[in-house]
Amino acid sequence: MALGAPDQRGARPRSPRRRRLLLGVVLALTALVAVFLPPVVRDDGRPSGEVTLSTGVSSGVYARYGQLLRGQLARDAPQLAMELRQSAGSLENIERLLAGEADFAIATADSLASYQAAGGEGAERLRACARLYDDYMHLVVPADSPVERTADLAGLRVGVGQDRSGVQLVTGELLRAAGLDEGSDLEAVRVGINSMPRMLEAGRLDAFFWSGGLPTSAIEQLADLTAIRLVPLGDLLPVLTEWGENTAHYRAAVMPPDAYPEIPGTQGIDTLAVANLLITTDGTDDRLVEQITRSVINGRDRIGQQVHAAQRVDLRSAIYTQPLALHPGARDYYRSVKS
Repeated sequence: MALGAPDQRGARPRSPRRRRLLLGVVLALTALVAVFLPPVVRDDGRPSGEVTLSTGVSSGVYARYGQLLRGQLARDAPQLAMELRQSAGSLENIERLLAGEADFAIATADSLASYQAAGGEGAERLRACARLYDDYMHLVVPADSPVERTADLAGLRVGVGQDRSGVQLVTGELLRAAGLDEGSDLEAVRVGINSMPRMLEAGRLDAFFWSGGLPTSAIEQLADLTAIRLVPLGDLLPVLTEWGENTAHYRAAVMPPDAYPEIPGTQGIDTLAVANLLITTDGTDDRLVEQITRSVINGRDRIGQQVHAAQRVDLRSAIYTQPLALHPGARDYYRSVKS
């Protein structure tokens, strides 16, 4: 029978070129399915595949913590790979998680409470794996700045954090507690930690707020380039705690002596802190969550050598994940290590 002639059933046989094209389409679709399918749990009960963790800006502690957690996971569960995605911070991480663009994320307790209070879509699906470490609020000014308290920022150019970040949320609360209107009493510059230190050094900002783990490398690097100091914020806490659930997650804190030894007077700076949580959703597989939570605890000492705040992660504190309930997989892990 001639090539291309109808066969006995009336259909034309596929040419080699057409077969190759069809094979290419099948392989491409298979690859796409592999990318978008969630991690699987093998017959031995161990998760495999790839998970995505949404972190933060490149010079912040979220990003560094994510890198170190990925390394710990590679030791604990080499069959499970972790992809890291940078973000603007807590608020974007929450949105990304609920949109199915990440399997896990890091977010502050106050940003989660704010999302819940605002009736954010899917808020009821959020679950926690562990309380990680605390973010400390920084108000950074040049060493010779006249600013001694938050109220002194009136009329100045102030970095308040980039949109969809947790720092912008808490900065707004701090300014309000100090009696300042962000829209009219100062020039609010909506950029993140990747830009604020450079702008302060260049004289394009008079001050900036940052909420992050200790130490934040961008602030360390800024202190090496120019003289800066930190303004106390502890005087605002009594006002914040009177405002209800959204601000109830702030606590009094003091910058520890080894936080920024290169910044004179850092020791004894009264500020406030808020907990960071590793979060997921109620649809994430229990055994996958159990493995990720196990790596968080297993990696405490190794991660803490480079992210000092992570040294505070332990079994006693990790389970306090308000305002979220623990995911059942995380709960299984904590029960297994306490039994």
